[in-house]
Amino acid sequence: MARDYYGILGVDRKASDPEIKRAYRKLARELHPDVNPDPEAQARFKEVSAAYEVLSDPEKRRIVDLGGDPLSGAGGGRDAGFGAGFGGLGDVFEAFFGGGAAAGSRGPRSRVQPGSDSLLRTALTLEECAAGVTKHVTVDTAVLCDVCTGAGTNGDSKPQRCSTCNGAGEIQSVQRSFLGQVMTSRPCPTCSGVGEVITDPCRKCGGDGRVRARRDIAIKIPAGVGSGMRIRLAAQGEVGPGGGPAGDIYAEVVEKPHEVFVRDGDDLHCTVRVPMYDAALGTTLSVESILEGPKDITIEPGTQPGAELLMRGQGMPKLRSGARGDLRAHVDVVVPSRLDSASHKLLEQLREHNGRDVSEVVTAGSGNSGLFSRLRDAFTR
Repeated sequence: MARDYYGILGVDRKASDPEIKRAYRKLARELHPDVNPDPEAQARFKEVSAAYEVLSDPEKRRIVDLGGDPLSGAGGGRDAGFGAGFGGLGDVFEAFFGGGAAAGSRGPRSRVQPGSDSLLRTALTLEECAAGVTKHVTVDTAVLCDVCTGAGTNGDSKPQRCSTCNGAGEIQSVQRSFLGQVMTSRPCPTCSGVGEVITDPCRKCGGDGRVRARRDIAIKIPAGVGSGMRIRLAAQGEVGPGGGPAGDIYAEVVEKPHEVFVRDGDDLHCTVRVPMYDAALGTTLSVESILEGPKDITIEPGTQPGAELLMRGQGMPKLRSGARGDLRAHVDVVVPSRLDSASHKLLEQLREHNGRDVSEVVTAGSGNSGLFSRLRDAFTR
């Protein structure tokens, strides 16, 4: 009597090939001897593997659909049927990895490999970020060996084929298991997977094709950069093994704090302290801009504490653009803490003259824009 291969995998007789494969993979994960050492699970794993071998083969599946058993010719026993058609772990590897055990063969790799990238940090002042600058730095990297020019050999000598792997770059080992023979491959330990060995290495680089050296490089910093931005210096990094192409150097900008300005994107902020009589009467004061030198700021009569004075186009340059941000000056009105007799007398006269302006507690909704009102609005939005 023919075995029910569809029932063994738990699929319908009309199941597609992907459905059959998914069902097998699911059961194989549960029943594989490496996962489940139970003898019954091992026997079940053989059945499942045999069923997958049959149903994944169009001709054998046709025989099953006609009522026959394509594995019965091997003696009819369950183990015999499995052994006759399975032939090792090929189908297991194919189900899980998409190819047979030999599909992982890679062959020798090239001795010439690309170099790695490097990162260095460059500290800049706000003025340097605004104007752009060229920084000269010294780096310690691997450079091409000037004696062998990357070949790694001494004089006219040539690399020789590795005797351990015979130039294959890998060695294979075969292990026997109850499922058959399993072949594995790993890089050759003698040649590190290259397939060749340098028997007469270069005296300067020792066969690596590169040496360490210090050199100066110029980093062109464009105007408008800021902290965290990186500038790529193509092919200025480490030369790869065997004289391979150099990697890149990335210069990361670290912006130093400024004693006057605080940067917010492309805008600059500063604080100007104004005596109360200048805030009341108005005045003009000079502010050192970031690029053009001193600039005048007009304090209008009646300027209130916390007022913001906008100077358009006096901020930081926008990166890769001719436009610039703004300079925002925040007014800090200074009230004198000590008065001489003459000043005290004048302020008394001013208070008497403006007797209608008295201190008061302002109620909510009165249009006050002071500190407490702003705090209240922030928490009640």
